[in-house]
Amino acid sequence: MKVLITGSNGFIGQHLCQTLESRYSIIRHGRKVEFSNENNKYFNLDVNSNSDWQGHLENINTVIHLAASAHKKLNDLEKIDEVNVNGTLRLAQQAATAGVKRFIFISSIGVLGDKTILPFNERTIEAPHSDYAKSKLKAEIGLLELARASSLEVVIIRPVLVYGGTAPGNFSKLKSLINKLPILPFGLVNNKRSFISVDNLVDFIRLCVEHPNAKNEIFCISDGVDVSIKKFTSSIATGLSKNLIQIPVPTWFIKFIGSVFRKDEMVKQLIGDLQIDISKAKNLLGWSPVETMDQAMSKLK
Repeated sequence: MKVLITGSNGFIGQHLCQTLESRYSIIRHGRKVEFSNENNKYFNLDVNSNSDWQGHLENINTVIHLAASAHKKLNDLEKIDEVNVNGTLRLAQQAATAGVKRFIFISSIGVLGDKTILPFNERTIEAPHSDYAKSKLKAEIGLLELARASSLEVVIIRPVLVYGGTAPGNFSKLKSLINKLPILPFGLVNNKRSFISVDNLVDFIRLCVEHPNAKNEIFCISDGVDVSIKKFTSSIATGLSKNLIQIPVPTWFIKFIGSVFRKDEMVKQLIGDLQIDISKAKNLLGWSPVETMDQAMSKLK
């Protein structure tokens, strides 16, 4: 069985390739591929509305589409859509034409919003909070339409913030902060947020490669346990073998400081609630996370 993985040299992609290469023949795509092109298993191709994937889709059974333009890197909606929407649908359309059986799309929980009162699930009405999340939702809609019009099976996965050793973005910033500072102001913060370790996410993707019940389904996915930012950062510190003091600063004061320094959005992501219900993944696919947060953080050492 042959699996094509786009964005294979990214954080998630590297972990995914390591997990799947013992089971399948992996074809790796990446914009900045640093691997050799031995046996044509690695290739570089821009993801856009003009991409020609046909030469790389022969005998491919499953495509796992990780490649995307991150919202932090682009502020031009048209450029984001060109990659995340047009590029995604171009690949999926050519995959359908080539006879690929399944297309797994890694979306984002951001398509549902950036805060919760009740936990998000697959029935939650979409309310994307950023251009990046809007582009992911447009791609989801297009993929499901394609699935209805063709024999291509589509699986959409909406992960929360993914953490692990070399994870980029907010997790990397928190790691850097904890490495430099022995004190954080989250002693009184009791919010609830869902996260997912990269190995839990990769295990879920692995399951979706062949599971018959994943066909044309959407899954919201996390570790299955909600924690406060105090617990999350303390777990990072433990994983890094750092002593961390959580001082009791009132949440209203944290919000006030965030407002003063125009960091409202960052503060919201740190101390707000964002919970995910993973019951569908458990009940429909029989999936359970393969590791706890503490086990995942122990790999940071």
